[in-house]
Amino acid sequence: MEVEEIEEAVKKALESRKPRRFVESVDIVINLKDIDLKQPKNRLNLRVLLPHPPKDMNIGAFAKGELALKAKEAGADVIEEEELKKTDKKKARKIASEYDFLIASAELMPQIGRSLGVIFGPRDKMPEPIPPSADPAKVIERLKRTVKIRSKSNTIWVKVGNENMSPREIAENAYAVIRAIEANLEKGWQNIGSIYVKTTMGKAVRIWMR
Repeated sequence: MEVEEIEEAVKKALESRKPRRFVESVDIVINLKDIDLKQPKNRLNLRVLLPHPPKDMNIGAFAKGELALKAKEAGADVIEEEELKKTDKKKARKIASEYDFLIASAELMPQIGRSLGVIFGPRDKMPEPIPPSADPAKVIERLKRTVKIRSKSNTIWVKVGNENMSPREIAENAYAVIRAIEANLEKGWQNIGSIYVKTTMGKAVRIWMR
């Protein structure tokens, strides 16, 4: 499969969408075949670095002092230590759903683990610890280009961009995701049955089918 094939499908998906009052995401949908996900060895749990960062990735940072200032400058939403102390399970669920990724000062990780780990852990939202002397900007930049891939069922949905990005950028992101999934399947391409692309509210456009 070439990037150009994906790009043509992305163009069709974008052209066929109706005007909305919000920015629609663009997802690829990959249907697996001949694979038993009941077997742990067949389940995917990947992080893929995209060539073009989606412009609407949300990063939350549990931090204080200079680390909090640097995180804010890098585009993260800062959750101060005092706010962390007041965070209950209901607020933790809201944080987990609101942010794509979380980071935290290393010194705050024990507190986060004790009080919020039961919420963040199962949702794969435990913060990435940042040492006091480290620059969080590099971590935030990397996370803004990262997508998580987990095969909970035979159909995998992955956000690869939004309608404000060019079809080529979205296609190159999708290509990176497809290749990563293929490389981690037991039978590689043989375990992929079909691939589609769609906007949030739009119809699915076929990229490839076996």
